[in-house]
Amino acid sequence: MRFLLIIVGAFAAIVSIEKPAEADNGRQWCAYYVGNEARNCGWDTFEQCLATVRGIGGFCQLNTMYQPPPRPPSLTRYPRHRPH
Repeated sequence: MRFLLIIVGAFAAIVSIEKPAEADNGRQWCAYYVGNEARNCGWDTFEQCLATVRGIGGFCQLNTMYQPPPRPPSLTRYPRHRPH
């Protein structure tokens, strides 16, 4: 019985381990709403942002905190030199 409790406890500890939180710098565009000084930086394109503020008042600006995700390494192969 004691062994079973140890196994269950170890399993619970492993499952509860979380990876560290990463900073969320939002998306590339921010919608600033007129009148209440609120903003929403959840837009990938200018058009998405503009559609949000159209009709309710506001404007769109590039998010100064945005950092694009890292690019994957290039898989370009260079030709090898062959001796003649």
